[in-house]
Amino acid sequence: MSRGIVGQKPKISRGLPVGSLIKCADNSGAKLLRIIQVIGYKGRLRRNPSASVGDAVVVSVRKGTPDMRKKLFRAVVVRQKKPYRRPDGVWVQFEDNAVVIITPDGDMKGSEIRGPVAREAAERWPRIASASSIIV
Repeated sequence: MSRGIVGQKPKISRGLPVGSLIKCADNSGAKLLRIIQVIGYKGRLRRNPSASVGDAVVVSVRKGTPDMRKKLFRAVVVRQKKPYRRPDGVWVQFEDNAVVIITPDGDMKGSEIRGPVAREAAERWPRIASASSIIV
Protein backbone atom coordinates (compact mmCIF):
# COMPACT_ATOMS: atom_id res chain seq x y z
CA MET A 1 0.00 0.00 0.00
CA SER A 2 2.90 2.40 0.56
CA ARG A 3 3.60 2.75 -3.17
CA GLY A 4 0.57 4.97 -3.84
CA ILE A 5 0.74 7.19 -0.74
CA VAL A 6 2.81 10.38 -0.50
CA GLY A 7 3.32 12.48 2.66
CA GLN A 8 1.49 12.78 5.97
CA LYS A 9 -2.29 12.91 6.39
CA PRO A 10 -3.68 16.05 8.09
CA LYS A 11 -6.18 15.82 10.96
CA ILE A 12 -9.62 15.54 9.34
CA SER A 13 -12.98 14.88 11.04
CA ARG A 14 -13.84 11.24 10.42
CA GLY A 15 -17.30 11.08 8.85
CA LEU A 16 -17.57 7.54 7.42
CA PRO A 17 -17.88 4.73 9.99
CA VAL A 18 -17.61 1.05 9.06
CA GLY A 19 -20.90 -0.05 7.49
CA SER A 20 -21.51 3.22 5.60
CA LEU A 21 -22.95 3.05 2.08
CA ILE A 22 -21.02 5.25 -0.36
CA LYS A 23 -20.97 6.10 -4.07
CA CYS A 24 -18.23 4.99 -6.44
CA ALA A 25 -16.77 8.04 -8.23
CA ASP A 26 -14.96 6.19 -11.03
CA ASN A 27 -15.97 4.17 -14.10
CA SER A 28 -14.90 0.75 -12.78
CA GLY A 29 -18.47 -0.62 -12.95
CA ALA A 30 -19.37 -0.35 -9.25
CA LYS A 31 -22.18 2.02 -8.22
CA LEU A 32 -22.87 1.56 -4.49
CA LEU A 33 -20.28 0.32 -1.97
CA ARG A 34 -20.19 -0.52 1.74
CA ILE A 35 -17.14 0.21 3.93
CA ILE A 36 -15.89 -3.01 5.54
CA GLN A 37 -12.59 -1.90 7.08
CA VAL A 38 -10.38 1.20 7.41
CA ILE A 39 -6.78 0.36 6.47
CA GLY A 40 -4.25 1.53 9.06
CA TYR A 41 -6.88 2.58 11.64
CA LYS A 42 -5.74 2.47 15.26
CA GLY A 43 -8.56 3.22 17.67
CA ARG A 44 -9.96 2.56 21.10
CA LEU A 45 -11.48 -0.74 22.25
CA ARG A 46 -15.13 -1.15 21.09
CA ARG A 47 -15.02 2.10 19.09
CA ASN A 48 -16.33 1.80 15.55
CA PRO A 49 -13.51 2.50 13.06
CA SER A 50 -14.26 5.40 10.73
CA ALA A 51 -12.62 6.93 7.67
CA SER A 52 -12.14 10.44 6.32
CA VAL A 53 -10.93 12.06 3.09
CA GLY A 54 -7.69 10.48 1.86
CA ASP A 55 -8.05 7.25 3.85
CA ALA A 56 -7.69 3.82 2.25
CA VAL A 57 -10.62 1.49 3.01
CA VAL A 58 -11.78 -2.02 2.11
CA VAL A 59 -15.21 -1.97 0.44
CA SER A 60 -17.72 -4.52 -0.82
CA VAL A 61 -19.70 -3.77 -3.98
CA ARG A 62 -23.47 -3.68 -3.31
CA LYS A 63 -24.70 -2.42 -6.70
CA GLY A 64 -22.91 -2.47 -10.03
CA THR A 65 -22.00 -4.73 -12.92
CA PRO A 66 -22.36 -8.49 -12.32
CA ASP A 67 -18.60 -9.09 -12.48
CA MET A 68 -17.99 -6.42 -9.77
CA ARG A 69 -20.82 -7.30 -7.36
CA LYS A 70 -20.21 -9.25 -4.13
CA LYS A 71 -16.44 -8.71 -4.30
CA LEU A 72 -14.04 -6.89 -1.98
CA PHE A 73 -11.78 -4.08 -3.21
CA ARG A 74 -9.54 -1.40 -1.77
CA ALA A 75 -10.66 2.19 -2.26
CA VAL A 76 -9.67 5.77 -1.36
CA VAL A 77 -12.18 8.26 0.07
CA VAL A 78 -12.28 11.37 -2.17
CA ARG A 79 -15.40 13.17 -0.79
CA GLN A 80 -17.30 13.24 2.51
CA LYS A 81 -20.47 15.01 3.66
CA LYS A 82 -19.19 15.75 7.16
CA PRO A 83 -17.55 19.20 7.24
CA TYR A 84 -13.85 19.36 8.08
CA ARG A 85 -11.52 22.30 8.67
CA ARG A 86 -8.33 23.02 6.74
CA PRO A 87 -5.29 24.59 8.44
CA ASP A 88 -6.02 27.95 6.72
CA GLY A 89 -9.43 28.09 8.46
CA VAL A 90 -11.66 27.13 5.50
CA TRP A 91 -14.41 24.58 6.17
CA VAL A 92 -14.94 22.02 3.40
CA GLN A 93 -18.08 19.92 2.86
CA PHE A 94 -19.26 17.90 -0.16
CA GLU A 95 -22.74 16.89 -1.35
CA ASP A 96 -22.06 13.15 -1.08
CA ASN A 97 -19.67 10.51 0.20
CA ALA A 98 -17.58 8.97 -2.58
CA VAL A 99 -14.59 6.68 -3.11
CA VAL A 100 -12.33 5.60 -5.97
CA ILE A 101 -11.48 1.88 -6.29
CA ILE A 102 -7.75 1.10 -6.42
CA THR A 103 -5.64 -2.01 -6.99
CA PRO A 104 -3.47 -3.42 -4.15
CA ASP A 105 -0.41 -1.58 -5.52
CA GLY A 106 -2.17 1.82 -5.57
CA ASP A 107 -3.22 2.19 -9.24
CA MET A 108 -6.80 3.17 -10.13
CA LYS A 109 -9.11 0.41 -11.38
CA GLY A 110 -11.13 2.84 -13.52
CA SER A 111 -9.80 5.40 -15.99
CA GLU A 112 -11.79 8.52 -15.04
CA ILE A 113 -13.22 10.17 -11.91
CA ARG A 114 -16.68 11.74 -11.83
CA GLY A 115 -17.16 14.87 -9.72
CA PRO A 116 -14.72 16.84 -7.56
CA VAL A 117 -11.88 15.36 -5.50
CA ALA A 118 -10.73 16.80 -2.16
CA ARG A 119 -7.26 18.38 -2.19
CA GLU A 120 -6.20 16.22 0.78
CA ALA A 121 -6.88 13.02 -1.19
CA ALA A 122 -5.19 14.39 -4.33
CA GLU A 123 -2.01 15.37 -2.45
CA ARG A 124 -1.77 11.98 -0.76
CA TRP A 125 -2.59 9.85 -3.85
CA PRO A 126 -0.83 11.29 -6.97
CA ARG A 127 -2.41 8.75 -9.37
CA ILE A 128 -5.88 9.89 -8.28
CA ALA A 129 -4.84 13.54 -8.69
CA SER A 130 -3.69 12.96 -12.27
CA ALA A 131 -7.02 11.31 -13.24
CA SER A 132 -9.30 13.88 -11.55
CA SER A 133 -10.71 16.84 -13.47
CA ILE A 134 -11.76 19.02 -10.49
CA ILE A 135 -9.70 19.33 -7.29
CA VAL A 136 -11.36 21.32 -4.48
